[in-house]
Amino acid sequence: MRTKATGTRRARRLRIMVLGLRGIIDVQGGIETHARRLYPLLARLGCDVEIVQRSPYYPRERRRREWRRIALTYLWSPRMRIVETAVHTLLGVFYAAFKRPDVLHIHAVGPGLLAPLARLFGLRVVVTHHGADYEREKWGPLAKAVLRTGERLGIGFAHRQIVVSPVLKRAVETRYGIGATLIPNGAPLVTPRRTRHTLRRFDLRPGRYVLCVARLDPGKRQHDLIAAFRAARLKGWKLVIVGQIEEGDRYCQELVAQAADDATIVLTGYQCGPPLHELYSHAGLFVLPSAGEGHPIALLEAAVYDVPLLASAIPANLALPLPRDRYFPVGDTQALAHKLKVMTQGKATAPAETRAVHAAVRANYSWRKAAERTRSVYGNVVREGWQHG
Repeated sequence: MRTKATGTRRARRLRIMVLGLRGIIDVQGGIETHARRLYPLLARLGCDVEIVQRSPYYPRERRRREWRRIALTYLWSPRMRIVETAVHTLLGVFYAAFKRPDVLHIHAVGPGLLAPLARLFGLRVVVTHHGADYEREKWGPLAKAVLRTGERLGIGFAHRQIVVSPVLKRAVETRYGIGATLIPNGAPLVTPRRTRHTLRRFDLRPGRYVLCVARLDPGKRQHDLIAAFRAARLKGWKLVIVGQIEEGDRYCQELVAQAADDATIVLTGYQCGPPLHELYSHAGLFVLPSAGEGHPIALLEAAVYDVPLLASAIPANLALPLPRDRYFPVGDTQALAHKLKVMTQGKATAPAETRAVHAAVRANYSWRKAAERTRSVYGNVVREGWQHG
């Protein structure tokens, strides 16, 4: 009878609740992009997924209850950076304690702060570590201390820990003596788009613009790219920076002011779907100048469009299969300006090398494999719960 009951339990779909991201639809961010790519695949792999989103990001007229087989729930949170995350995660854990999913999947070290409370409520918890958020330039000492505590509690109290890069895996094992499961982000299965509607909208020429796609944040260092682009004086080229322009955000306003008096610098705001695909497809060069990354999704996405790449020489970027000459020191605008000149004046590596990078990314970074491995983690956590229950 016990075996039969266990078999019945294994046959049913797993109920997964996801907490820690702002939202899965039309919200920019690495974790949000991760969720958009991963969870529709998990829904096809036998998971009933419910994502808890932050209601201030979604006016009532835009709220949907389902997206690609995923249930969407909206809980209130204030719009005050780290307070926003803490309050929303707290409410989300209470909600999960009421709904009783098979697994509560918490993303990022900030929300990881509430992992002990979730365990206290008897929930089965998985935590994904996406990056050392406490190293970001925008946070003050108190916020950094809270985020470090979130990392320690999230890793320590989760039933299973997932990390998205080898760098994070080594860090978790060194600091906490815990063998986390490595599940890298994937690269999308896309083909370049021939349409140019978005290029016409922003007055861009195919192959004659440098593209950067990232959240507008001091740690992403778009200001370095602007300074280097101006120093390089690339005749006939433009710099296109894609990222949501937040009202009242000081850094966003600084970038807007820098671009206001220069027609060669284009801030597009947040872009997704076909417009973003067009921008990737026709870019002459993609640059990611950030000071810190967990596992750079934007760099992986650019690679599959066969766009030449430049990236800051940080551990997460260096782990990708790029030639060594495609990196530059973080914050070194002179070095970046030189790289921009070389890569845009016909002296860059042959297209065959760019295609080789594309093939290596395709072979090593798959969202399908990421979903299968995540589903396996869920299954192990649930089975352990049955055994100890």
